[in-house]
Amino acid sequence: MPKLKTRRAVAKRFKVTSSGKLKRSHAFAGHILTKKTAKRKRNLRKSDIVSSSDEKRMKRMLGI
Repeated sequence: MPKLKTRRAVAKRFKVTSSGKLKRSHAFAGHILTKKTAKRKRNLRKSDIVSSSDEKRMKRMLGI
């Protein structure tokens, strides 16, 4: 069976942690920031972990 190609769009958005989980950034942080509270914007800056229900699908897209 041939190797699977990595989906480049996914590779640019997700990074694998040392424990094998996937890190992602938050949505809704790009524009229209005036109406969002400082607390909300601060929390959007932090990275997050991909949910366990999506992790298998994302890893397959990354070729892991």
